[in-house]
Amino acid sequence: MTFKSSILLDLQQRNLIADSTDSVALDDLLAAKSVTFYCGFDPTAPALHLGNLAQIITMMRFQQYGHRPLVLIGGATGLIGDPKESGERSLNTQDVVDGWLNRIKESVTKYFDFSSTNACIVVNNYEWTKDFSAISFLRDIGKHFSINRMLDRDAVSVRLANQGISYTEFSYVLLQSLDYVELHKTYECQLQIGGSDQWGNITSGCDLVRRMNGATVHALTTPLIVKADGTKFGKTESGTVWIDKELTSPYAFYQFWLNADDRDVETYLNTFSFKSHDEIRELVQQSQAEPHLRIGQRALAEELTTLVHSTEATTKVIQASDALFGSSELERVDIETLLNAVQEAGLVEISATEFDACQTIVEAMVVSGISPSKGAARRTIAEGGAYLNNERVTDPEMAISRSNLIQNQLLVLRRGRKTIGGIRLV
Repeated sequence: MTFKSSILLDLQQRNLIADSTDSVALDDLLAAKSVTFYCGFDPTAPALHLGNLAQIITMMRFQQYGHRPLVLIGGATGLIGDPKESGERSLNTQDVVDGWLNRIKESVTKYFDFSSTNACIVVNNYEWTKDFSAISFLRDIGKHFSINRMLDRDAVSVRLANQGISYTEFSYVLLQSLDYVELHKTYECQLQIGGSDQWGNITSGCDLVRRMNGATVHALTTPLIVKADGTKFGKTESGTVWIDKELTSPYAFYQFWLNADDRDVETYLNTFSFKSHDEIRELVQQSQAEPHLRIGQRALAEELTTLVHSTEATTKVIQASDALFGSSELERVDIETLLNAVQEAGLVEISATEFDACQTIVEAMVVSGISPSKGAARRTIAEGGAYLNNERVTDPEMAISRSNLIQNQLLVLRRGRKTIGGIRLV
């Protein structure tokens, strides 16, 4: 099918449509007027991650094509948690959820336009659920749901076949569906988007709107991103990649994209980049022709680090990366960014007493972890592969003192071209 609406055509060309309700009707609707749509984010963690960023960027695309986004942050649903196949969630307190909600709300506002005719609105579903009594919720909402259909949901069926599921999580779909009813009634919302794993929840919301408001509304999901090597997208050896600098530093965020598998570059560009289709095709062709240059990965890393953190943060990250792997001007690099960069490579923090006991470069190389033993450190130096603060070391008896510290706190050691370690005085 070739779409009339610009946004659906764009998503189709990017392979970003997994499922939708009546695609012809949805296409006609989006082509005819500015449509209010929403996507929900539950505060079940202190921040959002890369999977959430994929939905944020999809919402940004819709707004750029003239549609109005409602960013729903689930103050109510976050107290419950969408069922996971792996097992029951731990319930967080109201204070914890509220703290995470406010932190997420502050972080998402930078991605949207709040001043145009299709200005974004941030909503919290706790506002329309907090006054529901158990009786009214069961009578007014629960009566519209079939247990048979609820049991067919993938996460629920997997849980029932294994460790079971609580009534709390089993009922999550009722709360999410109620969101669609309220947003349709208050804002004339006609579309909910999300990842393909949310298809059951979203279409349940469509059905509840029809039953309670007598209206037809739509659902659209994007494919879940799966890495070519089979590992989970947005995961690294150190854990989840967050879009919050306190949880994932701008340097680590940049490195995630820079280290992306060549096979994933085209999918990532289509999903996350705002470059044109022609620009993406050219980047993919260049990447395939000269994979060692990591052209597509660098484009992703720069564009997304700038989007999530800032142009200034991206500049600092690139300076730190360049400095670590060649430049001798480490003193000129922003110290916080440099520390984050070395932290990712391997940073050892030691006391003043421990530092003063580390008297030679050989001892420093062992303490930092870049050499397994003093003998190995001496061999590296003899072979010309040892560096202190990017200066080559030639003497294994070279003395180490506090005068070697970058900004009075950091030694950067390197073995060969890629093995980085650091010692920080604390």
